Amino acid sequence: MNILVLSCGTRVLLMQYFKKQLLGKGRLIATDCNPLAPALFEADAHYVVPRITHPDYIRQIKEICIKEKIKGVLTLIDPEISLIAKHKDTFAELGVTVLASSYEAVECSFNKMEMYRFCKENGIRAVASFGSLPEAEAALEQGSVSFPLFVKPVCGSCSKQIQRVDDLETLRFLCRQEPELMIQEYMEGTEIGADVYVDGISGKAVSIFSKKKILMRAGETDKSVSFIDEKLFAFIKHFVELRGFRYQIDIDLFERNGEYYISEVNPRFGGGYPHAYECGCDFTELIVRNLSGFSNEEKLGGYPVDVYMMKYPAIQIIKGL
Repeated sequence: MNILVLSCGTRVLLMQYFKKQLLGKGRLIATDCNPLAPALFEADAHYVVPRITHPDYIRQIKEICIKEKIKGVLTLIDPEISLIAKHKDTFAELGVTVLASSYEAVECSFNKMEMYRFCKENGIRAVASFGSLPEAEAALEQGSVSFPLFVKPVCGSCSKQIQRVDDLETLRFLCRQEPELMIQEYMEGTEIGADVYVDGISGKAVSIFSKKKILMRAGETDKSVSFIDEKLFAFIKHFVELRGFRYQIDIDLFERNGEYYISEVNPRFGGGYPHAYECGCDFTELIVRNLSGFSNEEKLGGYPVDVYMMKYPAIQIIKGL
């Protein structure tokens, strides 16, 4: 069984997890547009490919799938998730499973207002969001929200262009400068991250790992601590199964006054996933079982609590290319 990881970048630890899981079962293949992407050199074989915007990109990826007898393919960057999800059927014709949610679920995740509307329509608590300045002004006037607020792109990642706003004058100025901004309630509660695996066969959430975020850096969790709350698990399970997600999902939430609120969803491995893996939540094993035609049993919790994750820089030395 061979697995292809696209746009692997710097995700060295994740590649090592896959390599360990595939030992004696198959090979790990990787691609990136940068020949010096460190994670390339953790794979059994790797390819340098064009950027995902290249018109020939998908054809080249399919050729790699055929050559390497790939069983499952996934990507580690947001824009490419939509791309491969859109081509699920043509990959399936090659016998390749795209390890991503449906195109519709992926697109809903990347449009934060669409995700908020989905949550609101289905009675799922989410951070209050507004798609226009008039909507936010009306909510301020009614007293349903108050300053400070947050502004962010409706479609964006890595916490780019996110800004706290403390007054109406600044809010109006920012909205005039950038019409594609959304406005969100500022949450004072605890920020939570959840790594979730939704079985690709049964569609059931079978593994959930939750952590309290201590420090964020460039949109990723830099320091965190594990915890377990059955109420949170039930909330997440209902949400991901209702939205129809599949495979690996990263969810940002807030806890306020004992209730949880959805903030954002990333339908991929999150940057803080190593915390989950090192606590025993091995999604690579669940992926391999799904690719082998077996559904996974539900196992929510069961990992140690009060385990801390702390990221730090590392280097990789390669002699010759």
